[in-house]
Amino acid sequence: MIWDIARILSGYLLGSISGSLLLGRLRGVDIRQQGSGNAGGTNAFRTQGFWFAFSVALVDIGKSALAAWLGGYGIADRGHALHIALLTGAAAAVGHVWPLYFGFRGGKGVGAVVGVLLVLWPAAVAFMVGVVLLVLTTTGFVGLGSMLAGVALIPVAALFAPEPHRLTWVVAAVAIAAFIIFTHRSNLRRLRAGTENRFEGARVLTKLWVKLRAKPAV
Repeated sequence: MIWDIARILSGYLLGSISGSLLLGRLRGVDIRQQGSGNAGGTNAFRTQGFWFAFSVALVDIGKSALAAWLGGYGIADRGHALHIALLTGAAAAVGHVWPLYFGFRGGKGVGAVVGVLLVLWPAAVAFMVGVVLLVLTTTGFVGLGSMLAGVALIPVAALFAPEPHRLTWVVAAVAIAAFIIFTHRSNLRRLRAGTENRFEGARVLTKLWVKLRAKPAV
């Protein structure tokens, strides 16, 4: 039990290493003072560009992947190993959103969730990325895509999660969806108010559909 708690605590400490804030210090910027004020990858992209955001994503995904791996490492009981790995990964996601080293003001945790899933259930990442890309290319809203990907993970877990731990994954999927929606609550408020930031250039499917509909029939 003590070692399990130590693993989970280490997950939080790893998660508190915020990629955008750590790399931002090297650049002499705090992205919490720019753009949306969030320390996540989307705001990093908007305010600092692609390569900075890419580096941030590598750090944030990597730290939570490491946390999940360490959480289950060396535990012989596979069921128990999965539970501790999920809890350690969850602690890393919490650390990402409320980082100990940066005044408890971090990102929104999607990259951290992806890192955990890459280690424990990689197929789920492909599905979530697909949902995000579909929503992004039709609406231009990254936050909406993240929330819908989290929610859609629930039926995917119920139908396709590996046995004999499907119930564990369903519970985890519900927790992931609730976590992502909670951390994106400001996005929900802006969506309702019609003030949410949109990547207009990403709406390639919508623009293609409009062009096809406008094309005269032969």
